[in-house]
Amino acid sequence: MSYFFEKIREQIKNQLPFVCYCKPNSDTIISLLQKNDTLVPWNSSEIGFVFVSFDNEKRYIIPENQSDILYEKLQVTDFIYPKHRDFAVDELKKEHFENLVAKAVFEIEAGTFEKVVLSRKEVIALHDFDLEAVFSKLVNNYQSAFNYCFYHPKLGLWMGASPEQFLKIEENKISTIALAGTQSISGYQNIEWETKEINEQKIVADFIVKSLSLFSNSVTISKPYNFKAGALIHIRTDIQALIENQSDLEKIIDIMHPTPAVCGFPKDVSRKFILKEEGYDREFYAGFLGEWNKDFQTFTKGNSDLFVNLRCMKIHEKYAELYIGCGINKGSIPEKEFVETFNKSQTMKKVL
Repeated sequence: MSYFFEKIREQIKNQLPFVCYCKPNSDTIISLLQKNDTLVPWNSSEIGFVFVSFDNEKRYIIPENQSDILYEKLQVTDFIYPKHRDFAVDELKKEHFENLVAKAVFEIEAGTFEKVVLSRKEVIALHDFDLEAVFSKLVNNYQSAFNYCFYHPKLGLWMGASPEQFLKIEENKISTIALAGTQSISGYQNIEWETKEINEQKIVADFIVKSLSLFSNSVTISKPYNFKAGALIHIRTDIQALIENQSDLEKIIDIMHPTPAVCGFPKDVSRKFILKEEGYDREFYAGFLGEWNKDFQTFTKGNSDLFVNLRCMKIHEKYAELYIGCGINKGSIPEKEFVETFNKSQTMKKVL
């Protein structure tokens, strides 16, 4: 075991908070090891690593000034995986999710909202969970994702491999993406998108452009293109904006989070539907996380690098809770939406 992961194990043993993470296409793993067990509320003037819930009510930071910082070079490894483990489908939960999708489609057709993102949770039994091995598999399998492991004794142990940037802030430039639509692939051959998926992605992109235009006269957007994330492919557009006032950042975050990619559109009514009908607490799934006020890889102060907390799981002593979701609009078919969540669940199941 490396010194890096020895220190992380010490943090867990001593019930002290930490985060370790690897940014997309980076060869450096960064860790902030908090020296006390204080649950620190996020203050925008702080420097550190933020962890924010879907409902925006739980907003915390591991502060730089209360932490030791470690770096580790990524060791590229070809893991030998055991024979594929078949995970049984819980038919009652499958039926519940498909009924929820059907209810959402009914509301969309009635004009309640245009899109809603529904999610579900799978529970997977764990045997001899090894944090170092699982995290190493994450960063080796999903190098284009934001890979992380976050622990706080009051919040639990979370891990994920998110394909989706929330906001990247470099001085007065903001960069983000609109990501939606999902297909399971074995290459890029013959990728065709249905109207439902194209419209779903357009809703996300339009929302982001409109939100940023409230604070910027210079918003640019790329053409949609295919984006590979592990064994899945999505439709993606890149969006940038120049803002005049740094003081607007908090307002921008409040307007943007949660985006239609994880909530729906219009945001308020779709969020109410989720909180009322989904049947469980998302906690930090579909929230956001990342560096705040400092790029810890380049040591550039004032820069922030935030990601949506997708393809994630919460680790317990004997089991893991996997969080997976999909966008629902007028053309959604309940059975297909369940299959999409099943495909997305493979990201975490593979490393477990």
